Amino acid sequence: MIYGIGLDAVELVRIQTMINKKPKLINRILTKKEEEIFSQLSVKRQVEFLGGRYACKEAFSKAWGTGIGKVSFQEIEILPNSVGAPMVTASPFEKGKVFVSITHTDELALAQIILER
Repeated sequence: MIYGIGLDAVELVRIQTMINKKPKLINRILTKKEEEIFSQLSVKRQVEFLGGRYACKEAFSKAWGTGIGKVSFQEIEILPNSVGAPMVTASPFEKGKVFVSITHTDELALAQIILER
C-alpha cells in the first residue's frame, strides 16, 4: 500500500550559486557518505549530484508528509546501489520500502519518492 508520494524539482543554476556563495550548505544537505561521493566528481557532476540529492530529500519530506524542518536533510541518505541506481539507505521511514528516481536536464534536477507499507 502506498504511504506517500513526493516530487521535487530544483534549478541547477540555483545549486551552482549555493555551492559558490554558501559552500557550508553542502555539509547541511549531504551526509558524510554522500559528501565522499560528491568530492570525487567533476564540478558539473557535483552540481547535478547536489541538486539531485536536494530534490530527493525534499521529495522524501513531502512523501513523509512533514516537509523539511520536521525531518532534516541529514536524516535522509541516498547512495548508489551496486549498479549505480540511487537508493535511500537511511530515513525515518523504517517499516516499508522506499522507491526513488532522480533525473537531470541541463537546467533541472528532479526527484520522485514513493513510500510503500
